[in-house]
Amino acid sequence: MSKPAFSRAEPDARRQSLIEATARVLARDGATGASVRAIALEAGVSPGLVGHYFAGIDGLVAETYAAVGQQVHVALAAAVAAAGDDPRDRVAAYVTASFAPPIADRALFATWIAFWSLSAKPIIAARHDALYQSYRDDLEALLAACGLPAADRRLVAIAITALVDGLWLELCLSPGNFTPGEARVLAERQLESYFDRSAKSSR
Repeated sequence: MSKPAFSRAEPDARRQSLIEATARVLARDGATGASVRAIALEAGVSPGLVGHYFAGIDGLVAETYAAVGQQVHVALAAAVAAAGDDPRDRVAAYVTASFAPPIADRALFATWIAFWSLSAKPIIAARHDALYQSYRDDLEALLAACGLPAADRRLVAIAITALVDGLWLELCLSPGNFTPGEARVLAERQLESYFDRSAKSSR
């Protein structure tokens, strides 16, 4: 008996399969390869299902960004939980988790670059802003536990997020020339400088 052209599944499973297929297509083919047809073929479903479950291709990419961002959030939270109770150790764990698997991953890197390249589209830009705001909120809470003054937390969180993105990009682009250990050292030095300045200003 021949295999049907498209598989049948429950609505939630179909939706999730499209999100997972989108992440794979973005990782493999980049933003320019993320067409409705390519994603439907990857998921083994009819192209018409993309419009049924999402607001077109941009809506699907935005939801995929949210799903992949949540996977990163889970990895960061796990790193913080494993760091113990010391507030500074918890901040360091949150920051340096990006330099090890599953975040320091070539497929995730390719997918994330595709998200960024599509961020001129309003629905994807909105998802990006919400996602990065959630990361900064987490950082601000961790920094508050370290005693960083409220007036400093927002800008420090922005600076740390930019630092992590830059080191993560370099690590993924040039893994032979730049090591995870070096990325951790650089990030931890920068964190210490923020804590030192905060301590001096509070005297």
